[in-house]
Amino acid sequence: MPSATPPLPRPTATDSASGTTARRTAVLAACADAALILVFAAIGRDAHQRGDIVIGVFSTAWPFLVGAALSWLALRIWRSPLALWPAGVGVWLGTVTIGMLLRAVTGQTVVLPFVIVALLSLGLLLLGYRLLAAGVRRLNTRRRGA
Repeated sequence: MPSATPPLPRPTATDSASGTTARRTAVLAACADAALILVFAAIGRDAHQRGDIVIGVFSTAWPFLVGAALSWLALRIWRSPLALWPAGVGVWLGTVTIGMLLRAVTGQTVVLPFVIVALLSLGLLLLGYRLLAAGVRRLNTRRRGA
């Protein structure tokens, strides 16, 4: 007796390849976000000439790294990790907001000038590489079409 439900489509080689590419893009974007947050923390610590280079950078960065991770999960950034909106803006604002809240809860410094610097710096870093990636993709698309 035949089934009334249609069969599920079987993945093809191209589906598998595009899934692998999408997964790789998401992993690289998450690593880029984390690396840029660490760069932000390292530059800030260096500007204020604080000791404990490695441990100090991680102690400054961890609230922002947690904020970025929670933003990735809440907004499902892996679906389009290089999109400026909503991925880039969501990660940027989530990183700063959650990061500052965690800093406040754990007794770390949260003053208005630092919040402004974090907003501007992390905005430049987290949105900037996504803008560059969009430009590169646009250039590659034009070259293929020409």
